[in-house]
Amino acid sequence: MSHASLLALALLLDAALGEPRWLWSRVSHPAVLLGRAIGWADARFNEGSSRKAKGVATIAALTLAMLVLGKLLAAFGWLPEILLAAILLAQRSLVDHVRAVGDGLRLSLGEGRRAVSRIVSRDTEAMDADAVSRSAIESAAENLSDGVIAPAFWFLVAGLPGLLVYKAINTADSMIGYRTPRHEQFGWAAARFDDLLNWIPARLTALMIGATHNVLSDWPAIRTDARLHRSPNAGWPESAMARALGVAISGPRAYDGEMRDFPFVNATGRRNLGPDEIDAACTALWRTWAAALALTVLLALI
Repeated sequence: MSHASLLALALLLDAALGEPRWLWSRVSHPAVLLGRAIGWADARFNEGSSRKAKGVATIAALTLAMLVLGKLLAAFGWLPEILLAAILLAQRSLVDHVRAVGDGLRLSLGEGRRAVSRIVSRDTEAMDADAVSRSAIESAAENLSDGVIAPAFWFLVAGLPGLLVYKAINTADSMIGYRTPRHEQFGWAAARFDDLLNWIPARLTALMIGATHNVLSDWPAIRTDARLHRSPNAGWPESAMARALGVAISGPRAYDGEMRDFPFVNATGRRNLGPDEIDAACTALWRTWAAALALTVLLALI
């Protein structure tokens, strides 16, 4: 079977089943195993001198290991490829986590804050309902790219080895790819490689959001706002999502008690946000997923 055929089945399987709690409460999720390996490398090698070189070597070794593992697993046939691809895609779980924020807000602001704290790294204790909603919508857009479109893209390009490399590097970036005193040197390679691997998928995600919501005419504005983002990639899906929903997102937020004055994305959009806008973001996630599935099926037929 072609990569496109396998991916189409994996997309459907993930959408149907998501992340079964009964399974991952009994065995470790592959992403958890990757996280443990990266955490071990961080504790073992991120010390002393030449931390940048050690970080480069760690990422090179991780990439090689994922390429070899992917080749070995793919040799067992199409079923392991479909199952592992479905496990490493995150559409259903992403929608569930984002929708939970809207459901929480309908109960109380405190429940909304608790729900959004599970999907963002910023401070949530003092958020109002607008800030909670903006955060959920931003997370929906960014994770659509990182958790669905990017892994699907690399599976199409390079099969299971490509998918495993992407997930390993993306996990490493989320753990050590920060400009902090501890990780600025050791995590440099993880952050730069993750930027490279997400360059095409982030822009592809923005195109797909725009195409499914009739806002491609706003592409110059999407591009302008995307370039204001601190990340070279995350701003693209966020800017497209903001225009698809007609809302303003991003803006000031706090990390570790320090308020940071980030610019708004789609600054002229609505800023009075709530559960209905979060639900609309979830609908946008499914519409974009459906477009990705259609394109994959078309590639499989070709």
